[in-house]
Amino acid sequence: MSRRPPLGAAHVWQTVMVTADYQCQCSGGRCGSQHAKTGMRCHRTAGSHRLIVAPADLLLTPAAAAAVPAEQLLAWCPDCHKKATGRQRAADRERRQHEAPEPAALFDL
Repeated sequence: MSRRPPLGAAHVWQTVMVTADYQCQCSGGRCGSQHAKTGMRCHRTAGSHRLIVAPADLLLTPAAAAAVPAEQLLAWCPDCHKKATGRQRAADRERRQHEAPEPAALFDL
């Protein structure tokens, strides 16, 4: 791969990559891997993988994600991004299952 930005939003991609030192910013188990062998951070770089840019909250709608400022975006390798998104979705489902029902929903028949 290369350090060439994607066709769209090249300036944003470049800004995030410089901050990330052209390395995936997944760390500490967000994707399910502790990345223990690489200092708790994914080892993938733009030199060997096509990195993408996305917000830390991977469950944002596309419109909300597009509004996140560049300084709040992270560099992700596709594997970490996919796994972290799945883990966030599962955690969100679990959280919603344990929430108290809305008061009006108690009277729905």
